[in-house]
Amino acid sequence: MKKLLLLSLMMFMGFHAIAQKRAMTTDDYLNMVNLSSPLISPDGEFVVFGKTTLNWDDNKYETKYYRINSNGENEYQYLGKEGGSDLKFSPDGKYLSLKRSVDDKSQIFLLPTAGGEAVQLTKHKNSVGSYEWAPDSKSIFFRSDVPKTKEEEKEYKAGYDHLFVDEAPNGQQEGEWSHIWKLDLDTKEATQITHDEHIVGEFEVSPDQEKILYTARFENRRNQGNLSEIYLLTIGDSMAVQLTDNEAPENSLTWLPDNEHFIFSAADDEKHELRQDKLWKMNASNKEYEMISGNFNGDLRGYYLSEDGETLYFTGSVKTKSNLFSLNIENGRVTQHTDHIGTLRVADFDKDRSKVLFTKEDVSTPRDLHVADLDKLSNPTRLTDLNPLVRDSLILADHDVITWNSNDGLEVEGIKYLPNDLNENGEAPFLLHIHGGPAGVFTNSFSARYHIWAGLGYVQLAPNVRGSTAYGDEFLRGNMRDIGDGDYRDLMTGVDKLINEGQIDPNKMAVRGWSYGGILGGTVITKTDRFKAASLGAMVSDWSSEYALGFNYDVRLWYIGGEPWTNPEGFRMRSPATHAAKVTTPTLFLHGANDRVDTPEQSMIFFTYLKDIGKVDTRYIRFKREGHGFREPRNQRTRDIEEIKWIQKYTLGEEWTPWERLDKKKDETKADND
Repeated sequence: MKKLLLLSLMMFMGFHAIAQKRAMTTDDYLNMVNLSSPLISPDGEFVVFGKTTLNWDDNKYETKYYRINSNGENEYQYLGKEGGSDLKFSPDGKYLSLKRSVDDKSQIFLLPTAGGEAVQLTKHKNSVGSYEWAPDSKSIFFRSDVPKTKEEEKEYKAGYDHLFVDEAPNGQQEGEWSHIWKLDLDTKEATQITHDEHIVGEFEVSPDQEKILYTARFENRRNQGNLSEIYLLTIGDSMAVQLTDNEAPENSLTWLPDNEHFIFSAADDEKHELRQDKLWKMNASNKEYEMISGNFNGDLRGYYLSEDGETLYFTGSVKTKSNLFSLNIENGRVTQHTDHIGTLRVADFDKDRSKVLFTKEDVSTPRDLHVADLDKLSNPTRLTDLNPLVRDSLILADHDVITWNSNDGLEVEGIKYLPNDLNENGEAPFLLHIHGGPAGVFTNSFSARYHIWAGLGYVQLAPNVRGSTAYGDEFLRGNMRDIGDGDYRDLMTGVDKLINEGQIDPNKMAVRGWSYGGILGGTVITKTDRFKAASLGAMVSDWSSEYALGFNYDVRLWYIGGEPWTNPEGFRMRSPATHAAKVTTPTLFLHGANDRVDTPEQSMIFFTYLKDIGKVDTRYIRFKREGHGFREPRNQRTRDIEEIKWIQKYTLGEEWTPWERLDKKKDETKADND
């Protein structure tokens, strides 16, 4: 009898705990603590990481840095209120370098890891850009733009600030030439290393510190970053040797220990090709090179070289999952070291590559920081628990990775999200998400958006249509010269799958997307009247005009082909605004006023067309100070709240009342009253 009572009590407590949980809100998302810039000390003994939190009163996010031992003990705030950015350990582990703003210019500071205060190291005339430590920890190399002379600065402030567009170093915006400098830590003297009129991208100092690799370009036209090439300079010389000569963008330069060979990433060795990045090995003396990563058919990012120069460790994404892999440089053999059903990303390694720092997350678990010995990855130490509220107090969406065949037989994968209390009666409203890119991907990772919509009762589908990354090169190239057709069919066959399974009401469907998601979403509503509401963020509606104003290389090279004057019909017919008269879906447009990826005029074009045609309700919200991705919390909240209001109104016929956001003073008053 006592056992029965105890069991009943435990069941009651379990049900009570579930009952106490509530649906997630937009404010829960804004209030979440985000992990930033984690790194591990060279000896692997401790970790430094940032916690980014909301400051609602000041309408911004703030980051504080903490230190914790690699065994998970003794966490404390490591940097004072001055903070910093771009943190790096010196190779010998004696210093932590960081950047702070001094007189509106970014400068490098040094903090002894043994304890003490951060001291300003550089006093450069212009801001310090990217930087790296010399292997012997006695100097720092950094990139900086060439400053205006006193006379040029005087003229500029007097009003002679006109812009000669696309005349180097200018592009569509003002630009400056840049150089690499070497700063000696003992003398505090900075020496200019490069001297050409060029714009330096990234750079890498050889292990013997006698040579430097860097990428550079000699013009600054928008969409021509692929014209950057790799150069080799012997430190002390004035003439660099050009190592590559193609139209492919190269990145991620890493010297091998022999000071002769190096690794770099590029999708192709001849032109700007639509493929996932590959790794290449080059001989810096004779320029001979070979691809070394051909055995990995996924998305490869963030690699780390072993001390002996024989192995590369990297984060590899395959379909919706990401894990730790390694590549044998000599024979190309790829080894998978983890099998996390979610997203595991390498954050850092210690110096001898025996200990790895990484983040883990999945749909139901926000990102947190872990550390493990490389040979004990199955038993990591968890270092952070940043958002216990999500686990303890919120009702999250159920999810499943599903597949279906598109019209042409192509297998497509996507993530389906279900409300926790879904009644399988076929009456649930439905929301179709479209990812950015086009070479983006929906992954098994935590995103508050899906849980918020599930809390509102929506079944959702996030399809990885043709053109998505992490599914191999052939799939990535699947929408070449076909944007808005095959990818559209992939979306709709996924929607039909859910309808046929009886989970959703086909008369209560909405569609939303951002960037390419907004572009394809705009195409969707010109091809079907099945959606009752649409939210299109940071979209392009007219490719011909965007060709000059924003990005064009991908549509010119891959997705449409040609230019507006060589392929006018292609550019016209694949522009959603061309077909505006066919739209029957009430449409919300969201765009940042400073967006230079997809210019805000693109939403204005489509909005104006729909407004003047007059067949559907439409609204355009332009957000001041925002670019392609939003930074200000209040703009983020307004964006998401207005999207929910719009979709609720036209999908369900409801005038939805947003959650109340209590400011700090109201929160304190409420707490006192409670």
